[in-house]
Amino acid sequence: MNPTQDRIDAARARVPRAFRAPAPVRLRRIAVRTLLVGLFLWCLYDFDITPARIWEGLGRFGTVASFMFPPHVWDSWAAFSEILEGLGETLAIAFLGTLLGAIVAFPLSFLGAKNINRLNFLRLGVRRGYDVIRAFETLILALIFIRAFGLGPLPGILAIAVSEIGTFAKLFSEAIENTSDRPVDGVRASGGSRLQQIRFGVMPQVSPVILSILLYNFESNVRSGTILGIVGAGGIGFLLSDRIAAYRWDEAWSIIFLIILMVYVIDWLSGLIRSRLIGTKELPK
Repeated sequence: MNPTQDRIDAARARVPRAFRAPAPVRLRRIAVRTLLVGLFLWCLYDFDITPARIWEGLGRFGTVASFMFPPHVWDSWAAFSEILEGLGETLAIAFLGTLLGAIVAFPLSFLGAKNINRLNFLRLGVRRGYDVIRAFETLILALIFIRAFGLGPLPGILAIAVSEIGTFAKLFSEAIENTSDRPVDGVRASGGSRLQQIRFGVMPQVSPVILSILLYNFESNVRSGTILGIVGAGGIGFLLSDRIAAYRWDEAWSIIFLIILMVYVIDWLSGLIRSRLIGTKELPK
């Protein structure tokens, strides 16, 4: 039977604490909410975020966005080929950086997996190494490598590779730890060595996961490669930054559209590869 409002009121009168949090809990909630609201308002004040500034910025953004349509069309092959070369360079930077990071991270991931590496001090030390590498943002690494190797694609490749070593090693090791022991036990019972247990018991389970991680991060690194180009690490980002600095917004928007198209195509191809190699029945739409 559903309780009526009279029954609810009577129960609240008999046991009021059952319908209301204790006073200390209510005070803590009020204090936390007050702190969050105060912090939010202080950030608005300290960062000079005012309605007038936002309104003025929206007006300037509208001026910039007005160059979006109609899209700029390059009237010569020489000018357009430069853009295509920048897109290809960004794609190559992302590919080489992802590949190099995966090659280094793959053996390290086994050292960080508890079902492979039984030495706790070594495993924990390796995993803390993952964290140290992942603490460096790709953009910071690019700036460091630009100082060391100069402008061009090489700093971008190295920045992505170093950043992905920590990310790939962590994700690969977690995938290895989540594998089932039954195939490994079967290989061991058949007299297989430790390497054969990993090769035939672990790898078939983690290969689809590793492939999916690689494809997703490659797509993400294409976007990262664009940002790295803005700071001088080559690719389409350098051309985009040049057009923005020269206030050639019509060309800048066309370059942005081409970047979006490239990322979309890579995402579609990645889904197609996953469906073919991993065995998904439905193809990506």
